Amino acid sequence: MLISKQALHLATAESETFKVESTDPSDVVIPTEHTATLLPEADNRNRSSFTRWFLTSEGPEAKRVHKGHSWWAVMCLTGVDYFSTLGYQPAIAALAAGLLSPMATLILVGLTLFGALPVYRKVATGSYKGEGSIHLLEKLLPWWLGKLFVLVMLGFAATDFMITITLSAADASAHIVQNPLVAESMSGSNLVITIGLIAILSIVFLIGFKEAIGLAVGLVGAYLLLNAVVVVNSVIVISQGHSVFSLDSWWDALNQQHGNLLQMVLISLVVFPKLALGLSGFETGVAVMPQIRGSENDPVGPPITRIKGTQRLLTTAAVIMSVFLISTSFITTLLIPQELFHEGGAASGRALAYLAHLNLGPVFGSIYDISTILILWFAGASALAGLLNLVPRYLPRYGMAPQWATLSRPLIMVYTAIAIVVTIMFNANVDAQAGAYATGVLVLITSASFAATLLARRKQKYAAMVGYAFVTAVFVYTTIQNILERPDGVRIASVFIAAIILVSIVSRVRRSFELRARTVHFDEQAHAFLGEETSEFDIISLVAHENKGGGQEEYRTKARDERKFNHIPSNSSVIFLEISVKDSSDFLEDINVVGETSHGFRVLKVSSSSIPNALAAVALAIRDEYGIVPDIYFEWSDGNPISNMLKFLATGGGEIAVTTREVLRQAEPNARSRPRIHVS
Repeated sequence: MLISKQALHLATAESETFKVESTDPSDVVIPTEHTATLLPEADNRNRSSFTRWFLTSEGPEAKRVHKGHSWWAVMCLTGVDYFSTLGYQPAIAALAAGLLSPMATLILVGLTLFGALPVYRKVATGSYKGEGSIHLLEKLLPWWLGKLFVLVMLGFAATDFMITITLSAADASAHIVQNPLVAESMSGSNLVITIGLIAILSIVFLIGFKEAIGLAVGLVGAYLLLNAVVVVNSVIVISQGHSVFSLDSWWDALNQQHGNLLQMVLISLVVFPKLALGLSGFETGVAVMPQIRGSENDPVGPPITRIKGTQRLLTTAAVIMSVFLISTSFITTLLIPQELFHEGGAASGRALAYLAHLNLGPVFGSIYDISTILILWFAGASALAGLLNLVPRYLPRYGMAPQWATLSRPLIMVYTAIAIVVTIMFNANVDAQAGAYATGVLVLITSASFAATLLARRKQKYAAMVGYAFVTAVFVYTTIQNILERPDGVRIASVFIAAIILVSIVSRVRRSFELRARTVHFDEQAHAFLGEETSEFDIISLVAHENKGGGQEEYRTKARDERKFNHIPSNSSVIFLEISVKDSSDFLEDINVVGETSHGFRVLKVSSSSIPNALAAVALAIRDEYGIVPDIYFEWSDGNPISNMLKFLATGGGEIAVTTREVLRQAEPNARSRPRIHVS
C-alpha cells in the first residue's frame, strides 16, 4: 500500500484507541492487495548523523502508541495557554477600561459563556482529529476558495500562536525583572531575558518535548491554587477597608466619570474588545482533542466519548476562567491605584503578582512569580506545538510548502527566528503585543462562529443557525473594533498571510509536476483487466480518453483511430483510461482505480485532482504491480501553451500528453523504465 510509515503509525494508534471509521478520504487506509506505493520515505543513509537527526520528523516518543488521557488532564494542557492569561489580563483590562474594567469583563464573560463556548462545542463535533475551525471551513468552502480562506486563516492563526510565544515570554520576563528580590540587578533586562526564554523553549523542542500533559497538570493545578489564595486574601483585605476603593466609593467614582449606568454599559461595550485575550483558550481546546481518551464501546463514526470529553473540557475551562476573570478584575480595580498599571508601574503586566507581594509577603510573592513564569513559559510551548501541528497539517498536503515543512526541527528554527524578530519589534512590551494577540484570537473565533453557522444551515437547523449567526455578528464587531483601536495585529497577520500565500503559490508551481499519489489501488475488476493483458501479452496499451457521452460509437471510433494513427501493435488489446477531476485544488491523494465494462470496452476509471499527474501515477503503479512498462496513447490537443499551463495549474487539465510526459520524466529518471507516451 502506498502510505507513509508515519501515517501507518497514526492509523494504528487511532485504531487501538478508538473503533472509528474515518470520514476523511485522505485518512482512509486502503487494503494492501493490488496496491502500489509511489512515494517512499527519503533515504537518509548517506547523510551525516547531525543531518539525519535534524531532518527527523518525530522523536522516539512519537512512535509509542497513544492511549489518550482524561479530559480534565488535557484541559490542563490547553489551560497553560488559557489560564496563563491571568498573568497579564487583569493589568491589560485595567489599562484599557480603567474603573470600568469589572463591567467590561462581565461583558467578556457573557460572550465567553453564551457565544464562544456554544460555538466551540459545535466545532468539537466535527473536528475530533484536532484540526480546529479552519478544517471545518476547508470542508464547507469548496475548491480554491476554501484553500485561499485556509491560507488567510493560517496567517491569523500564526499571529495568534506566535504572539502567544512572544507575549508570554515577555510577561514572564516582567515577573522576573520586577520581583523585589532581583529588581535592582535585573532592571532593564526584559528584552534579553525574553529572547533567552524563547531560545530555551526552542532548544527544549529540538531535543524532544516529553510528558507535556503531566507537566501541564502540575503547573495549572499549582497556578490556579495560588491565584485562588490571592483572590481570597484580596477579598479579605477589601472587607477590612484597606483598599484604594470600597465598592461604594468605586461606584461613586464611576457615576462621577460617566454619569449613568447606560453610559457605563455603552462605554464598556466599546472597550471590551481590548479584553479579548481572555478568550484565548478555545482554539487550543479543540486542537488538543486527539489527546483525549476515547472508548472502545463507541459506535463506528465520530468518537462520541472524545467529543463529549472535549465539550466537558471547554465548559469547565470557560467556567473556571470566567470566575477568575470577574473576581480578579474587581480586586485589581479596588486594590491597585490606576497609575500603577501604566508602563513602568509596579503592576504593569503583573497585577496579581503585585497583590501577592503586597498582601502576602515576598516569600509567597516569589513563589507566585515562579509559578507564573513557568506557566507563561509553558504557554509558549503550547503555542509552538500548535504551530508545529498547523503547518504540516495543511500546506504540504496542498503542495503549498517545501517538503521540509513537514519536518519539525527545521520549522522550530524558522519559528524561533520569527519570534525573536517580533520580540525585538515590540521591545518585549506586554501591553504593546496585546492588540496583535487579541486580533489573532478574535479572527479565529469569528471564523469558528461562521463555520458553526454554515454547519447549522447545511443540517437545516435554522434556529441554531440564527443563534450562531448572531454570535458571528458580535465577534465581527469585536474584531473590527479591536483592529481599529490596535491595528498592529492586522499588520503582523498581513505579513504572515502575504508570506504564506507567496510561498504557497511558488511552491505549488514548482511542485506541479510532482507525482502526487501516495497510493494507487486497483479494485478487483481493474486487476482482472490488467491480469488478462499480462497473461496474454507482454505489453499494456492504455488509451487516455475523455468520455463525451457518445456511447458505443465514441469508444469504437476512439479505439480504431488510436490503433491506426498511433500504430498500436496488433498483438495488444486496448484498455481505456478515464480520469475525472474532482477538486483541482487538492494535491496529495490516494487513487482508487475502478474497472468497468462500458459498451463492450474495458475502462479504468479514476477520480483525481489532476489528469496528467493521475495518468502518470496509474502508469507507474501498473509497471510496479504487473511488471510491464505500459504505453499511453493520446490525441494531440491544440491551444496556446501558456493558457494550457494555466489551465493545468488551476483546473488539472490543459495539454495532457506533454504534461503527463513531464511528470513521468521527473518521477522516473530511467527512460527504459518510464511508461511511454504516444501522441497522434
